[in-house]
Parts: sequence; C-alpha cells; structure tokens
Amino acid sequence: MDNFFKDRTILVTGGAGSFGKVIVRRLLQHAPRVVRIYSRDESKHFEMRHELGDRPDVRFLVGDIRDRERLLRAMEDVEIVYHAAGLKHVVSCEYNPFEAVKTNVIGTQNVIDAAMEVRARKVIFTSTDKAVDPCNTMGASKLLAEKLVTAANQYRGSRPTIFATVRFGNVLGSRGSVVPHFMRQLRAQRKITVTDPDMTRYVMSEAHAVDLVLKATELARGGEIFILKMPAVRIGDLAQVMVEDYAAANGLPVDGIQTEIIGAQPGEKPFEGLMTSRERFRALELPDMFVVKPPTTDLIDADYDYPGARPAAVIRYTSNDEDLLTTDEIRGMLRDAGLTAAGVTSEPQYDNVLA
Repeated sequence: MDNFFKDRTILVTGGAGSFGKVIVRRLLQHAPRVVRIYSRDESKHFEMRHELGDRPDVRFLVGDIRDRERLLRAMEDVEIVYHAAGLKHVVSCEYNPFEAVKTNVIGTQNVIDAAMEVRARKVIFTSTDKAVDPCNTMGASKLLAEKLVTAANQYRGSRPTIFATVRFGNVLGSRGSVVPHFMRQLRAQRKITVTDPDMTRYVMSEAHAVDLVLKATELARGGEIFILKMPAVRIGDLAQVMVEDYAAANGLPVDGIQTEIIGAQPGEKPFEGLMTSRERFRALELPDMFVVKPPTTDLIDADYDYPGARPAAVIRYTSNDEDLLTTDEIRGMLRDAGLTAAGVTSEPQYDNVLA
C-alpha cells in the first residue's frame, strides 16, 4: 500500500469532515506527494490545520462540489480522488430534497467530470447502506450517485480514469453518529432518546471503514461496488450498553437514567441493507468484503479478477437477517473503537445520526 500511494497527488472532497479527516490522516502515513483537502467549511479547515500542523504535503482548498469550475482548478494534476462530500442526514434530506439532489447527485457528476478532465487515475465514491432499496431522499440520491459513478466507466473513452464505489453502514464515532449523540444526552440530562429499539443497523469503526476505502482503491477495475463485511446491532441493545456503561463510570443507578422512545423519524427504515437480492448474482466474495460487479461489464474494458475471490454465497445482505451482536460484543466493539463511556468527549453535530 505504501508503494501505491507514495508520491501521489490526492484530493479528498469533504476532507475536513469527520470521515474525510480519517482518510486524510491514513493517507499521510503512506508518503503521498500531497493531499488536497477540499471542503466548503473554512472553520473545519482552521481546526484541521492546527491538528495536523504546518506540513508541505497538505493543502487546504475551500470549495463546494456544486461548483464545477472550482473543482476543475482543485483537481489539476490529481491522480486519486476520494469523494466523501455529501448531505448525509436522512431527516434533513427529507425536508430539503432538492438540496440533496444538488449536492449528492449534481455534485457527484461534477466530481466525475472534473476527474475525467484532468485524467485522474482513480475516483472512489463513498456511499451508504441507505442507497440499497431506498425509501428516503438521502438514500435515493446516493443510489443515483452510485449509478453515475458506475456509468462514468462506460463513456470515459480513452481517458484512464477508473471510477468505483465503496458502500458501508454507520461509522461509529463520526460526527453526529449515535454513540456521541447518546453520550451528550446522558451527560446533559441523564436520559437518551431512541427512535425504535427494535431497529437494526450495520456498524463499523472509522479504522475499518478507511481500510475498506484504501483497499478498494487498489482493487478497483471500474464500476464495482465494494462492501465491507460488518456486524449489525439492535438499537435498543446499543442504548442499553451506553446506559449501563455510563452509569457504571459515574456511580449512578441504571434505573436512574431514562430511555425515551420517540418513534421513527421521516424516511427511516426498520432495518438496512448492504446488497440487494439482484446484486448478489453479480457479487464476488473476498474474506473481508463483497465486490458487486457492474451490470454492464460488456461496456467496460476491465478484468474483474481478484485474488481469492469466489461467487458470493449470500441471498440477501440486510441487518435484520444477521446474527446481531450481543451486549457484551457491543461493549467490546465500542471499547476497541475508543468509544467507552469514560472516553467519548466529543460534542457532535446532528447531521448523520444513526437510527
């Protein structure tokens, strides 16, 4: 992997966001020539600049993926693009649907066009499980973005750019995700709000998510969707663990902490999927992930041959069909991710809340 990224010029859209920052930090470990952090939020740039320090291999570029001309200038000489910018909050997108379209759909097409123009080597789009059989605007916009990314491989002509998608579930600890959200509620009010305790969701740590993204960059032939194998949790069990651990860490009785059921929010599903029953016919399986080949492989000049791959053995890949993590396993997962009751100190923004 060091050789793959060494001396590369890389751009990360949404690079100052919580997940984008993790990608940037990991990339910097592999000696790229420069990582360009493209984001419209100058305050996040300011904070990240102080976190990383003054270094010659990082550039901060203020810009919006809705602005095609700005993207073109930002991508000059770029070889690898990670497209992590987007609107990700289900409820926000439900109430502002065309804003989701302008960012998640038109913005993605702008990234595609700019990458082709500069003849970038690879573009990796980060998608979500909500794009699978979507019932909300955010998921539908991400699904259309996935299709744009796949289709770009069909009309790139002589350009060398390879486009692929990475699809994963909820990233624990990311800005607005459920664990910091619960912690803030517990610390402020000694209560938590749960939409529906029987909802199930796929979860993964930031480290595992980035592992998938970087591995997909090396494997991508064109048009694939890479899906990490990840565990699923019941929201009520996750809330129980958070309450128990917070109570234990603060010497409080568990029954002194209230759990309020507030009902499903607009656009929410009782469970999520990572692969449809139709996609499974095109899916290959690796030890740690699935690779869904594009439906139009005859139009893409690529060899989808991955070492150790075999036809996928799953029928569906949905969180309600999984063996859910036990409360002890959830506790261990949070501990491994550095998200224990005593360790979570972030003040989250509410733009990507799980459940």
